[in-house]
Amino acid sequence: MKSFGLTDKGKVRKDNQDCFIIEKCEPKSCMIVALCDGMGGAKAGGIASQLSNKAFVSYIYAKLTSRVARTTDYRRILTNACREANGVSFEYSHFDDAFNGMGTTIVGGVIKYNGKGYIINVGDSRAYHISRRSNSISQITRDHSLVEELMEAGAITKEQARTHPQKNVITRALGTEGDVDCDYFEFSLQSGDVLLLCSDGLSNIVSDLEMLDYAREYQEPELLCRALMSKALNRGARDNVTVVAVMR
Repeated sequence: MKSFGLTDKGKVRKDNQDCFIIEKCEPKSCMIVALCDGMGGAKAGGIASQLSNKAFVSYIYAKLTSRVARTTDYRRILTNACREANGVSFEYSHFDDAFNGMGTTIVGGVIKYNGKGYIINVGDSRAYHISRRSNSISQITRDHSLVEELMEAGAITKEQARTHPQKNVITRALGTEGDVDCDYFEFSLQSGDVLLLCSDGLSNIVSDLEMLDYAREYQEPELLCRALMSKALNRGARDNVTVVAVMR
């Protein structure tokens, strides 16, 4: 299992409020990955994303390596890790008026070395499964966003969603309320497959098919991430951009 991640503030924003973590957990033969895209004034969004990301990954690692647990319930572990991350960010938001309303998206989870994967998400940061064998890309997660709800209601098409004036409005985030719901997904990576995590700074400017084309062309996680980042930056990257690739 190979992995790489990259983040950039983009061409317009002064600060980078995105962050990611890739953590190996050898005792459980797996990898923990997480990506957050913060929101909030000044540096509040960056604080929310960093706090939430660290809390999420630390909770999972501690549970996976605990000598007390006899079985591993990934849904429960990831859901509770999300609640832990939400609580940390929510409590911090009350320390200072400058942090009021801060929050962050999150997408992350556990990928076993045998290819089994477990992912949660809150907000519109995404996880994709790219299969070189079938030459296909599928979005594992579902965006918690206004345009996603409009598409599901049949009010707009996927193409219209990409340019919708409210495409950045999310309906769920960590840290904005005392409790939050996350969505849980399971998947399986075959040999040569890629798990791609990204913030909307990438998915808003690079299409799914372009991601697939690059994954076909670049056989190493670092090369894939750098190619996708270059594409986003060359197109203006008006938002922070983060991409993480895990290849089996």
